[in-house]
Amino acid sequence: MATYHFVWDLEFFGYVAAGTAGTGGWKIFARLIASSFLFLAGYSLVLGQWPTIRINAFLRRFAKIAGAAALITIATYFAFPDTFIFFGILHAIAAASLIGLIFLRLPAVVSFAAAAAAIAAPFYLRSPIFDAPWLWWVGLSETLPRSNDYVPLLPWLGPFLLGLGAAKLFHARLVSALASRPSTDGKGRLWMTPLVFGSRHSLAIYLIHQPVLIGLVYLFSLISPPTLPDPKEAYRSNCVAACNQGNPAVPCDSFCGCTLDRLVEQNLFDSLNRGEINVSSDERIARIAQQCTMNVQSGD
Repeated sequence: MATYHFVWDLEFFGYVAAGTAGTGGWKIFARLIASSFLFLAGYSLVLGQWPTIRINAFLRRFAKIAGAAALITIATYFAFPDTFIFFGILHAIAAASLIGLIFLRLPAVVSFAAAAAAIAAPFYLRSPIFDAPWLWWVGLSETLPRSNDYVPLLPWLGPFLLGLGAAKLFHARLVSALASRPSTDGKGRLWMTPLVFGSRHSLAIYLIHQPVLIGLVYLFSLISPPTLPDPKEAYRSNCVAACNQGNPAVPCDSFCGCTLDRLVEQNLFDSLNRGEINVSSDERIARIAQQCTMNVQSGD
């Protein structure tokens, strides 16, 4: 997690190519991290709430996660208003935890079936109906919203339910196996201490590590600034990276080349590059995007 966020920070400050953290192996790495978080959250729900639901303990845990998610939304809204985190990994864990209560008393096979349905849903059920911003959290919109961390309920409820089902199947055997292990007489405690500390304070570490990393990279940038790329090439790289995340059906190289040409033709590129144009509300940008989408889809 920290490794991926460090690469994201390097990209944000211009030390690695635009799109590095959101494409290729790093994109797969990020999804594996998110999947493991949700799987472990589902497993942990069984550890803490099965076979008897302890409602007070659940509500305390839920309040911590939901509160941390709200804190991230507020902080990123001010830091990155165009790509703030409105439904990230903590939001997904909080929502999945509520839904997971329903599955605690159901057979594990039901959790596995529901997990498969959740993972498959975005491939078959996307609809313009879900393009409304207040429904982005569902994960079925045809155009993906811009966000620095977007983990919608579908398909990401899937890994959570897989963890929940796995815990119900294997937890009793695991506890029995661990209980039967011979004592190590204190051996291994030294290397185990950081792992135990990290597991007990995982939420605090998650909240703190990224501000620390981005602060360190910022300080380094004051000493050794990155080499600034050509503005047009930087625009194209950023555009392709965003397009690949939000519009998988669009030929992104052609689309971004088209928008770049239109911006230059209409004398908008320099203003956009200086941050004088709000891309989310400017009608000129919307028209250019619409025209270029039509052009690349028609093959022009």
